[in-house]
Amino acid sequence: MNMTQMRVALFTLVHKEVRRFMRIWPQTLLPPAITMSLYFVIFGNLVGSRIGQMGGFSYMQFIVPGLIMMAVITNSYANVSSSFFSAKFQKSIEELIMSPVPLHLVLWGYVLGGLCRGVLVGIIVTAMSLFFTDLYITNWFVTIYTVIVTSLLFSLGGFINAVYAKSFDDISIIPTFVLTPLTYLGGVFYAISALSPFWQNLSLINPIVYMVNAFRFGILGHSDVNVSISLTVVTLCCAVLYGIAYYLLSRGSGMRE
Repeated sequence: MNMTQMRVALFTLVHKEVRRFMRIWPQTLLPPAITMSLYFVIFGNLVGSRIGQMGGFSYMQFIVPGLIMMAVITNSYANVSSSFFSAKFQKSIEELIMSPVPLHLVLWGYVLGGLCRGVLVGIIVTAMSLFFTDLYITNWFVTIYTVIVTSLLFSLGGFINAVYAKSFDDISIIPTFVLTPLTYLGGVFYAISALSPFWQNLSLINPIVYMVNAFRFGILGHSDVNVSISLTVVTLCCAVLYGIAYYLLSRGSGMRE
């Protein structure tokens, strides 16, 4: 395929993915906005008023970046895992793999679809947060880069989950037993610096800590982890998962059984 054909193929795949979640927006875009609004009301206003300041900011301001990242992570992951598994279940992915479209483009088509949904949900949640507190972005590069790379990372994670999934029930296992605990223990609702040294060091094993703190630095200018280290960790994780996802796709794992 020449460059024009590959560009058309990639655009078609991404367009299909975007149309897929936009067609059912009450199920894909509205629930995250409602859920995060409840977090803002319960944790930000009711609980936060008793906690006071954290990291030099009001508790509401402190948790907003983490909640935005939580929405981005969840929706990026869910979009690709459900979409790719549906293609496996319907056997339509086999036709796509056998087509002249390079496998890299197939992978990017699904991943960019997850990126679009993750970023769009992030924008919606950010807009909702402005009704509860004031936000001022202190570093645009760190903010945008963190959102994009994190969304790509969990889109790739969703892809890998879908490759190994044998049923629709398998799609919910990782979000329930892995993503949710890691997210809640990733510094969304508390400062890592407030923990004892042992738990601070243990928290650094959690990759979501780096994403949340990098994004919090981009918005508030505050981070419990060195920002350069955070961006490096997130980028390396993304590169590793991309290599794994492409390897599985090229082998046809879970699709040629």
